[in-house]
Amino acid sequence: MDKQTLSFQAEVKQILHLVTHSLYSNKEIFLRELVSNASDACDKLRFEALDKPQLFEDAPNLEVRVWYDAEKKTITIRDNGIGMSADEAVSHLGTIAKSGTREFMNKLEGDQKKDANLIGQFGVGFYSGFIVADRMTVETRRAGATAEEGVRWSSEGTGDFEVETITRAERGTDVILHLREGEEEFLSAWKLKSVISKYSDHISLPVLMPKTKWDDEKKDTVPTDEWETVNKAAALWTRSKSDITDAQYQDFYKQLSYDQEAPLAYTHNRVEGRSEYTQLLYVPAKAPMDMWNRDKRGGVKLYVKRVFIMDDAEALMPVYLRFVKGVIDSADLPLNVSRELLQESRDVKAIREGSTKRVLGMLESLADSESAEDREKYAKFWGEFGAVLKEGVGEDHANQERLAKLLRFASTHADTGVSFADYVKRMKEGQEEIYYITADTLSAAKNSPQLEIFRKKGLEVLLLTDRVDEWMLSHLYEFDGKPLQSVAKGGVDLGKLQDEEEKKQAEATAEAFKPTLDKLKEALKDRAKDVRTTTRLVDSPACIVVEEGDMSSHLARLLKQSGQAAPAGKPILEVNAEHALVKRLEAMNQDEGSFDELAHILFDQALLAEGGQLEDPAAYVARVNKLLVAA
Repeated sequence: MDKQTLSFQAEVKQILHLVTHSLYSNKEIFLRELVSNASDACDKLRFEALDKPQLFEDAPNLEVRVWYDAEKKTITIRDNGIGMSADEAVSHLGTIAKSGTREFMNKLEGDQKKDANLIGQFGVGFYSGFIVADRMTVETRRAGATAEEGVRWSSEGTGDFEVETITRAERGTDVILHLREGEEEFLSAWKLKSVISKYSDHISLPVLMPKTKWDDEKKDTVPTDEWETVNKAAALWTRSKSDITDAQYQDFYKQLSYDQEAPLAYTHNRVEGRSEYTQLLYVPAKAPMDMWNRDKRGGVKLYVKRVFIMDDAEALMPVYLRFVKGVIDSADLPLNVSRELLQESRDVKAIREGSTKRVLGMLESLADSESAEDREKYAKFWGEFGAVLKEGVGEDHANQERLAKLLRFASTHADTGVSFADYVKRMKEGQEEIYYITADTLSAAKNSPQLEIFRKKGLEVLLLTDRVDEWMLSHLYEFDGKPLQSVAKGGVDLGKLQDEEEKKQAEATAEAFKPTLDKLKEALKDRAKDVRTTTRLVDSPACIVVEEGDMSSHLARLLKQSGQAAPAGKPILEVNAEHALVKRLEAMNQDEGSFDELAHILFDQALLAEGGQLEDPAAYVARVNKLLVAA
């Protein structure tokens, strides 16, 4: 192929502009990204060679080499991995297929525009070379291709790149950086070694650099023809825990996840028995942008006997733990394992169950710790991932009890951090149920009329405001033998907490109010399933409830908002016969028109108070205005 000049994809042009003009907070990460890419290329060769061992050609030992040329002002990163064909070079280096590209650019253009660490997070790490280089040259040949099928790709990081065919004897790839003025600090063996040691120590392949010697004439160290390994060349998870520092665990996490923050917690274990595997799992400090995409691939990399297999093995971790990052290295799985086999394998099921329990154990150790620092970490975790963890209550029946103990809520006693165990400890003598209410917001839950009798009697009510709560509660019915009871469902029966005098008074009120109730039922027959008096209300005139077992009004609203059909049931209107507005309604008994108008206002206000929406707001406004004018 003769030399061709091609244009970058539009998104690449934008990224290159941002890379060259905005990313300068941590320039050295270019070497991390390029060494990581080189390691990935070797992993890909090792994987393809499982079926085609001839791809190793005459060089079965995989490695990465890094060197510099002070006179030419270049740095070269070489790998003897899979390499690229001409079409792959154009495709991989000239276009971006990843969906995260736009989010990457939005991030760079926002508050974090100077943060070079973002670049690897979105799969555009190759372009980080332009942070320090004004020209990049890539020379490559795909494993299994002939020497004459080598490719040279080059670009100055502007709008175009050139591609041509070359003769290249070795498979693999050389990435050559032509450093721009002012970046000479990287033309140093000490500098390059320190960066590799900092970011690439965990890579299981050897990263080689030329040994150096002192040159009296130049008064400096110069490279020799001998090569030495400058990283540990042993995967971190294969090393003994006693040999790994906390800082090394954290550095590995940052390299693995492209996260700048240290993880909240991690666990490193070797499991032996029916299945043998090593796990190194991390709980991040911050939720990723795509946390609510349940179809996203998992964050766990799968290795088999230290051979990299796939970097998004979702079968190894349940969906509700999709935030977990880490590595699992199995001694039992076949090297040619596929995603389909992962779904069916008994060994994978054992790994999944073991890893799930290990992660839950990590969270329990934070939540139940005597240390205020650990409990604060758990509070931070809950703020980021609590709503996702709740999915597990319905999805993972085997661990439902453990998950229930990890749940945290707001309540009428505290705005955050209330566990079921905390609630049970504070239950009043004679209280037999755990009371809760669901609402769209914490404010709506706190101010709901349904809470009035509970507040008057000092009974704690859990305030549930996550969208997932209604679904979770359809799978969780009790905790520690105490049933969960919605304060917005069914009639109020406080059992032993309500004395006989109160019960008699409620019955007498209902009997005296019966004629008015009958008229209310008639006036609201198209809107309310029933109208009844209640002891639930203290300060409000009315509230909306549903029958026990029916879908809550809150869930019906959520379904409607998501475009799904909700059952067309009618709610129940409960009225406070002692309230002044209801007494006025009772006094209007002879005036049919005014009675009906006020009955509808009462219903609409009760609907609004519990977060509902009026079907005809204009009619409500007209009724209120009419009432105000008459007053």
